Amino acid sequence: MKLGGALRRSRGGRGRVNWAGSKGAALGRYLVSQFGHRNFLIGVGLLAGFGFGGGYLISTSVLFPAPPPPGDLTRVPDLSGQRVEDASSLLAELGLSIHPVDSLRHPSFSEGTIVGQSPLPGQLVLVGDTLQVSLSLGPETRSVPDVVRLRADRARMVLEATGFQVTVDSVESGRPRGTVIFMSPEPGTEATVPRGVFLTVSRGPPMVEMPLLLGLQEEEALLVLDSLGLTVSDIQSRFRFGRDQGLVVEQEPPAATLVERGSAVRLVVGRRGR
Repeated sequence: MKLGGALRRSRGGRGRVNWAGSKGAALGRYLVSQFGHRNFLIGVGLLAGFGFGGGYLISTSVLFPAPPPPGDLTRVPDLSGQRVEDASSLLAELGLSIHPVDSLRHPSFSEGTIVGQSPLPGQLVLVGDTLQVSLSLGPETRSVPDVVRLRADRARMVLEATGFQVTVDSVESGRPRGTVIFMSPEPGTEATVPRGVFLTVSRGPPMVEMPLLLGLQEEEALLVLDSLGLTVSDIQSRFRFGRDQGLVVEQEPPAATLVERGSAVRLVVGRRGR
């Protein structure tokens, strides 16, 4: 009895499954017989497409709606170098406004002109937005310090520390070598910074090469020294026989030595003793 009941339950279960399968197969055969195999596939595809499209519309419009579209956009103009009044008029035509936020010194923009802006030129903003700008306070002015008679390296340090740019030239001069003898602009001049300052530095007196004076007559040696801008500090006499009398027999500095113009020279001239 138990075995027969188990068999009946097993058959009954298979019967129910086969019935459901036979119902689905029968429905499919009915639809194919009514519409044809191709039309049946097209219909199934259309139903799937409508189902996917409907789900997409529900998700994008109800569950996850897109943000509202922005208002009118306009491109930010370049306001650099303009005065606030002129920039305000230009922005008003575009539906924008302006708001100065800070100011700073600028060497090339005059006072009251725009040196910076946010957003930057070319960016897109909404009509009605406000642009923030930075204004120039104009270039900074300082008094040129007096560096005449200072050494060139010290003068450069002082000028560059106060915001000036230094250009140096050198000339021969009776002033000590390496000292500033001239500057432009003059000390005390009010100038904008950065500003160039020109310095003239002394190379010292001009240098000349000591000539060879040995064997010259005293008068000839004096003429040569005078033509070179040299002076004679002392002329000594030394006893000499024969042709050395009246001639230069020693000189100091020696020949070919570089000396400053105006330097003193010492000579020894041969003389006949009494």
